[in-house]
Amino acid sequence: MRDLTRRRHRVGEHLLQGVIYLCAFSTVALVVAMVGYIFARGLPSISWEFLTSSPSVLKGTIGILPNIVNTLLMIATSLLFSVPVGIGAAIYLNEYARGGRVVRLIEFTVETLAGIPSIIYGLFGLMFFVTVLKLQTSIIAGSLTLMIMLLPTVIRTTQEALKAVPDSFREGAIGLGATKWHTIKTVLLPTAKAGIISSIILSVGRIVGESAALIFTAGIGDKLTGGLFSQLASSGGTLTVALYTYAMGRGESADLAFAIASILVLLVLAINALTMALGGAGRREKKG
Repeated sequence: MRDLTRRRHRVGEHLLQGVIYLCAFSTVALVVAMVGYIFARGLPSISWEFLTSSPSVLKGTIGILPNIVNTLLMIATSLLFSVPVGIGAAIYLNEYARGGRVVRLIEFTVETLAGIPSIIYGLFGLMFFVTVLKLQTSIIAGSLTLMIMLLPTVIRTTQEALKAVPDSFREGAIGLGATKWHTIKTVLLPTAKAGIISSIILSVGRIVGESAALIFTAGIGDKLTGGLFSQLASSGGTLTVALYTYAMGRGESADLAFAIASILVLLVLAINALTMALGGAGRREKKG
């Protein structure tokens, strides 16, 4: 009887393992097939001229150089606003704030902001930054909108990185006579730097992949004005916005959309690989 029961358990265990392996294989196969199809449609349309020229009806050129420049400007300006604020908020919540209603309210607000759809951020940015502050549809309006979107990611990831630092580090620094801020600056932040950098890289990935909020706030412009400040103040579509624009067409436009999609997939893969590498480096430093 016991042997029969064991055999049934083994058969059930093998069936469950088979289902798990099938689900894992199906997931990997689906991702590989999707990425392979995007590359098959998009890579043949990528050329040096496509990457380094601007779209012009008079010259007969089709390029995404303005969209690449707009994406880089969007990344730089968004991180310029969100990273210092997010890291500062994480330091306050983890190192200075004492448990209470205010801290719980802040953490609840951060979690709520992280779950809001990006289209809602776009609507807020359109009504506040574009209309009330009269920034018009511009890269700076899109950057301010993305700043609010990125704050939860930077705050939570940095906070978790600071929590991972052993309390013995804090106690040892204080025992040596270091002040609170000196301990944070010289001990905690260097120890948690891998997690902080990971939060920044994840933020870059979200900026690169965002389109809904930017259509409302940054616009779909695809021209280079020739100056940094004028470019920031003008409408500028990022790579994802350009992808959306080309995807609405057919024929050659669809192939160009797949070309931009291929570039975005490569960027996302590079960002994820960099994040994993930094995470592995951080774990090795802690073990060392």
